[in-house]
Amino acid sequence: MLHKAVDKEMLRGIREKLNQGMLPQWVGSDPEIYRLELEKIFARTWNFLGHESELAEPGSFITRWIVNDPILIVRNKENQIKGFFNSCTHRGTRLCTADHGNKKTFLCPFHGWTFDLDGELVGIVAGDMAYGEHLDRKEWALRPIPRLETHKGMIFGSLDPDAMPLDQFLGGLAWYWDLFFSRSDQGLEVRGTPQRWILHTHWKQGAENFGDPYHAITSHRSTMEVGNRPKTALLSAYGNMIVLEHGHGLSITNGPPGVQIPPYQALPENLHSMFQRNLSGDQLNIFRNSFVNVGTCFPNLSWVSPVHGSGEQSVSYINFRVWRPLSPDTIEICSWFMIDKEAPEEYKEASYRAYIRDFGPAGNLEQDDMEIWTRVTEASKGFMARNKDLNYNNVLNYAMGLHHTKPLEDWPGPGTAYGTTLVDAISRGFYNYWIELLDQE
Repeated sequence: MLHKAVDKEMLRGIREKLNQGMLPQWVGSDPEIYRLELEKIFARTWNFLGHESELAEPGSFITRWIVNDPILIVRNKENQIKGFFNSCTHRGTRLCTADHGNKKTFLCPFHGWTFDLDGELVGIVAGDMAYGEHLDRKEWALRPIPRLETHKGMIFGSLDPDAMPLDQFLGGLAWYWDLFFSRSDQGLEVRGTPQRWILHTHWKQGAENFGDPYHAITSHRSTMEVGNRPKTALLSAYGNMIVLEHGHGLSITNGPPGVQIPPYQALPENLHSMFQRNLSGDQLNIFRNSFVNVGTCFPNLSWVSPVHGSGEQSVSYINFRVWRPLSPDTIEICSWFMIDKEAPEEYKEASYRAYIRDFGPAGNLEQDDMEIWTRVTEASKGFMARNKDLNYNNVLNYAMGLHHTKPLEDWPGPGTAYGTTLVDAISRGFYNYWIELLDQE
């Protein structure tokens, strides 16, 4: 049963297992599942590409990927943000290979065709000799991304011209993202260049892990031992888990009774009046008491906003990251550090050092996670894990909280909320939407 086709009947069987709190182990890195994911998820949903602060002035550009599609994002002379397929229309060469920079035009290294910031073809080597008057340059402009939209500075692209509007796709998640993007007067900025590294695991592993505070009790025990968080073993269990539409979800931990948590995630006091002015009463109460805010925007954009350190040495930041699929069991991680523009420079620098120490490519917590994720991949390659017979006992447990944890009735924000983070509800919501998309015609 190792190579059984993944069809509608199979997907229905997976959903039945999931509703019982189980998920077949082979769905993580199965090659046929991966092919369906590229076609029915990544080619049709919204993909995070970057932040407007990375395009500080006209001529600024960044290059990113939507899985295997190279993308060029620019700020043109009219201060508009535009996105193009990063491929020369002459012979298809990847046009721009730099990660970021500032240019007036983009020169193809193959035959020298030149494009401006609006994607227009403005230069052809030996054009008169090669083409005479028979080439309409307008027909050979760079191809725009079918959909490009922004939300509070976050730039998203979709390869599907019929994708639902971005704000509709985000839904209730936007209310919680306001705790980041709307809290200070000038919003957030990206500091430094996004870091990238390769890991041998499947893309869903990272997306799912950022909806799983349960693992922090064991995997990240070292953060207590070195003083990065209070010495409370079950710290990550106290808080709320929120399940949202379209596979999104987040957890907000606030610590057990008796453990003192710095208000507003230990952000500088000069920002506090902005928080009180810019956020609603309900948002302010949630933000004031939060210790860690972590979640995933389906399919593969995750974030973590922790408090690290203790006492006056405590700092926080926001780390967004994309789990870009490279193969069924290999991903590229692209990681952004963000912080409030109006925070003092010394605080920004201290926060950035904390981010590198804990969530950079060699960070303490990053190493914890990467070691575990690669072990999951190693254990999932053999016959016992990859047998697709749904009656074969190769399922993993996703039943935490399924039968004994009920949603809160008085939660002030969008979504379905629970009074503890020890629930697999986000993971089940993620995979239910995943199945829904794979099952579409």
